[in-house]
Amino acid sequence: MSATEAGGSQVKSAVRTVELLEFFAHRPGMHTLAAVQEAVGYPKSSLYMLLRTLVELGWVETDSTGTRYGIGVRALLVGTSYIDGDEVVAAAGPALDRLSEDTTETIHLARLDGTDVVYLATRQSQHYLRPFARVGRRLPAHSTSLGKALLATYTDDEVRALLPERLARHTERTVTDRERLIEELHLVREQGYAVDREENTLGLRCFGIAIPYRTPARDALSCSVPAARLTPAHEQRIKHALFDARDRLTHATRTL
Repeated sequence: MSATEAGGSQVKSAVRTVELLEFFAHRPGMHTLAAVQEAVGYPKSSLYMLLRTLVELGWVETDSTGTRYGIGVRALLVGTSYIDGDEVVAAAGPALDRLSEDTTETIHLARLDGTDVVYLATRQSQHYLRPFARVGRRLPAHSTSLGKALLATYTDDEVRALLPERLARHTERTVTDRERLIEELHLVREQGYAVDREENTLGLRCFGIAIPYRTPARDALSCSVPAARLTPAHEQRIKHALFDARDRLTHATRTL
């Protein structure tokens, strides 16, 4: 929703501030005033004053020329406080550690936010693997095992209401048809886990499982492994470890 579409109960300046911070959060790097204005559509004079205020408060930073703008350190502090104060993240620590030890692969805990999953915690692979997802990063739910595991806890009609008919393609293997994805979610419900078959990153396969401490689920665990190293036996170990981690984390979150 743009600031001009905000309802009467919303304060326009607050809506614009949030929209501006979200603009920077989704577009790393520094941006000119003209580029920001073109993206958000605010009057240039009021946008400039808002940016200067956010710079003074530390939410936005400028370069040495004072003409380019990017996200500030205050945003990092707030994001970190969200992770530090989240009860699920705290409860998940032992289960993530055990899953990492059992699989020796990269482990993620993520939360569904709209049509994306947001990464909340990570354990890096014991093998050499270039990091591809960090805490706070957003990825589309339809192309990740985490997202598909979570979408499978919704009804078909709820998934239709959430996702567009045509889904964004990230690799040649991405499922881009919503109805085909829904068919896959039927299988996810049957087997209890989801698979990303190089749909988000070529050469990388992922297995995801939802944590059912609430319905529909909002958090999931995943294990990522290079396709070249994934043998049938290793795949079975990963699936077994994921189910074990799900049970451990379900028990740990039973009072949340």
